[in-house]
Amino acid sequence: MITKITGKLVSVDITSVTIAADPFEYEVLVPDFVRRQVQSQIGQKVSFHTINYLDGDPSRGRMSPRLVGFSNHIEREFFELFCSVDGVGVKKALRAMVRPVQEVANQIEQQDAKGLSALPGIGPATADRIVAKLRRKVPKFALLISGADGEHPEVSRDVVTETFEVLLQLGHSETQARKLLDAAVAEKKSYKDVDSLVQAVYKIAHQEG
Repeated sequence: MITKITGKLVSVDITSVTIAADPFEYEVLVPDFVRRQVQSQIGQKVSFHTINYLDGDPSRGRMSPRLVGFSNHIEREFFELFCSVDGVGVKKALRAMVRPVQEVANQIEQQDAKGLSALPGIGPATADRIVAKLRRKVPKFALLISGADGEHPEVSRDVVTETFEVLLQLGHSETQARKLLDAAVAEKKSYKDVDSLVQAVYKIAHQEG
């Protein structure tokens, strides 16, 4: 199973990218939000975290292995969670994910079924199922909007997400953990690991207390 692929980005199509990883070239399907992230990187070395699935009609024995790619493992994890909802699946999720993970996760967390139903291929009934199944599972993905993208490049996605999990284990609620992390990341300091971010969080909590 291929879980990550690194190579030269050869081309970007509407629904896929081509990566040259000598001696082969690979077609990797990507949702639209990923395509937008990489479309300016043609000719550069890139990495995709991937999932594998079989595409085709099993009743006719015509199944082809396909790769779906994401910029990081958190996006991949969310996509797999999204696909787990009845009536979604890989193809529908690929079409639907035109917005960044953190935006979709926020809609789910806020139970915004109307907003979700506006995603391509996601009608009202499917949106309701997504909210019902995932709303308690998406806080760490919704958190990404506050500190792990281009707005705050000082903090990696992994550090923010792992710190969020640590705060939950220490007894903080999801709301408290997010508020503390938002405050720490907003200071725009460099946090290279979980320990440094946790220390910053508790320093802020002490000051506010």
